[in-house]
Amino acid sequence: MTYERDYDKEYRDYGGTPEQIKRRSSRNKARRFMEKKGRVHKGDGKEVDHKNHDATDNSPDNLRVRDKSANRRDQ
Repeated sequence: MTYERDYDKEYRDYGGTPEQIKRRSSRNKARRFMEKKGRVHKGDGKEVDHKNHDATDNSPDNLRVRDKSANRRDQ
């Protein structure tokens, strides 16, 4: 028995909420900031981490570059 996911419904119920849009936009902004500083590059396997786990706090003191595996291990 296979189960087909309804991606449109998932986006409507979670990813499309104003709160999640704001958080995703903030994470993208942090990544762009670090790319401009030359700390990360597309395809390098690195992620931008928020030290205090607040995705809306993009102050330079709160951002750091980590390996993908190390960043996801802390979640």
